[in-house]
Amino acid sequence: MAFFLETLLGGLMAGMLYSLVALGFVLIFKASGVFNFAQGAMVLFAALAMARFAEWIPRWTGIENPVLANVVAFVLAGVVMFLVAWLIERLVLRHLVNQEGTTLLMATLGITYFLEGLGQTIFGSDIYKIDIGMPKEPIFMLESMFPGGVLVNKEDVIAAAIAATLVTLLSVFFQKTSTGRALRAVADDHQAAQSIGIPLNRIWVIVWCVAGVVALVAGMIWGSKLGVQFSLATVALRALPVVILGGLTSVPGAIIGGLIIGVGEKLSEVYLGPFVGGGIEIWFAYVLALVFLLFRPQGLFGEKIIDRV
Repeated sequence: MAFFLETLLGGLMAGMLYSLVALGFVLIFKASGVFNFAQGAMVLFAALAMARFAEWIPRWTGIENPVLANVVAFVLAGVVMFLVAWLIERLVLRHLVNQEGTTLLMATLGITYFLEGLGQTIFGSDIYKIDIGMPKEPIFMLESMFPGGVLVNKEDVIAAAIAATLVTLLSVFFQKTSTGRALRAVADDHQAAQSIGIPLNRIWVIVWCVAGVVALVAGMIWGSKLGVQFSLATVALRALPVVILGGLTSVPGAIIGGLIIGVGEKLSEVYLGPFVGGGIEIWFAYVLALVFLLFRPQGLFGEKIIDRV
């Protein structure tokens, strides 16, 4: 039972990180109808900015306290992501309003390659590390309930807590603030939102900036766990099954979908992997997404589309 709980907790914590990346897709699609294929590149760019600023700030300012240096680096990287998001909306998406979905998708693909190239030009192409002080050693929990306790990685616990906190704050933002309600109104009907005076361009800038902050937090966490390298851009591919499972228009769906995918990957690898030679964790999420595309393409919480003829 203790081993099962270890696997389950590991899956839940990995699922929270998947949900964090998937939120970037959902937020932008809900507000603008754009499937942002550049979300992975935004995560990479944010992680590069965070890692390099953390290196440069002690030399620029003489700050020797690593915690303070990381805080300043996070703030500067946040400013950079706000600027990137604003420029994407101002220079690209604003000129593609009411275009076909394929056109918008190709635009985000172009943004992907541009951000990857720009990140390499500005920040370099080496492998960098982000050290935000998260402990790496494991801990034993529930020792009074199970002999030997349940082994959990401290870093995973803290990363999952950060992701859960951000998800909660975003949920409160969408539900309780006037800007959040305006975002939901735009998501429901662009023309109706415009008719009551909600400026679409301002809303799109806000949602891209929020997606930039989500990318920064995701990049910081994944960069701390895996190191900052250009393969980090592929983390978005890990979030695609989450979006398909939960629904492309649902914030709760991104959360639930991420948890299901994370737990499913870990349990299938541990309990089914030995029978097929392992490797299930690599493709489990995509097979599950394929099943949902066949039988429930709108996902668990997505809006069902009914065509009347």
